[in-house]
Amino acid sequence: MMRLLAALFLALATLVPSTAALAQEVPLKGLGRFDGWRENSLIGYGLVTGLAGTGDTRRSEVTRQALRNVLSRLGTTVTEDQINSRNVAVVIVTATLPPSANPGDRIDAVVSSIGDARSLAGGTLLMTPLIGPNQQPYALAQGSLTVGGYAFEAELERQQRNFPTTGVLPDGATVEFPVDAQILKENGEISFLLSEASFTTAERIAQAVNASQGRQLAYVKNADEVVIRYGGSPALLSAFVSRLENLRVEPDTIPRIVINERTGTIVAGTDVRISSVVVSQGDIKVTVTSDNTASQPSFISGFANDVSSLIVTNTDLEVEEGTNDTVATFPNTTVGSLVQGLARGKVGTRRIISILQAIKAAGALHAEIIVQ
Repeated sequence: MMRLLAALFLALATLVPSTAALAQEVPLKGLGRFDGWRENSLIGYGLVTGLAGTGDTRRSEVTRQALRNVLSRLGTTVTEDQINSRNVAVVIVTATLPPSANPGDRIDAVVSSIGDARSLAGGTLLMTPLIGPNQQPYALAQGSLTVGGYAFEAELERQQRNFPTTGVLPDGATVEFPVDAQILKENGEISFLLSEASFTTAERIAQAVNASQGRQLAYVKNADEVVIRYGGSPALLSAFVSRLENLRVEPDTIPRIVINERTGTIVAGTDVRISSVVVSQGDIKVTVTSDNTASQPSFISGFANDVSSLIVTNTDLEVEEGTNDTVATFPNTTVGSLVQGLARGKVGTRRIISILQAIKAAGALHAEIIVQ
């Protein structure tokens, strides 16, 4: 432990006093989005055919009913008793419609089994309408599935890789209804929504917009919203928004430390400050040893049926308290310097996590700690 203490002080002495990290300017489009410009979720219900005996069983009444409905629309009438195949599976199809789309555009779709099918590998999705929250169809999905796994079973032996009950249709859905997101409101204003609410960042965005336009067009409505007035022609709106998207703004940095105790990972900005603090970590070792012995009553063995052996456990507890405890004093520094000093002193990651949490509880760590 004396070597650990010496290494800690040597590491701290050799560290160059760190300055606050210089924040970088980023394009406005990297800080959020314009109100009204958003993606939309689509969902559908369909059938996958062509499975090699890995589809839904006869226990799935929904599958049989869906297959009868499809065949009836194609001019074929079948009864429930005539459907005895495991080459069909009922599925849910999901997709994401971009903010702006035209008829004929292709989008990806994800197909998931909702029955008792073992695998969708090799299957083909029949034409499935994809509807939006307003129950209106916006796209049609159909095509061969791409499944990144398999599942085979024979004579009570089963081999499976990944999850073969979910597949992907790359560009397998065709947009049938046009979508055009509207960001310009009726009052002639545009709202920019920040990904992370910050009054400082919002004020800087408003100042950058006003400086670029040479007049007061933007104002901060809330920590996560900046309102921009637009009085030009609708035909010039796209050019106006394009110039706004490429404005460079310096975002406000939030002091934050992210800790993952399961993997022993610490992520922190180098400019997160720590006030003067003393860290003391004693070297205490606790050893618990258990010795199990059996007591056999041999002198009465055979004379009584209810007499059995007795297991006796002897526990020995030893506590060793080191004489060379570690006491280190850290001046005003940053989390980066502290972690580097502890790491050079051969302090484990999990111990560093405990030290950071203790410093935070002592009020010397000026940042938010997020434990995952």
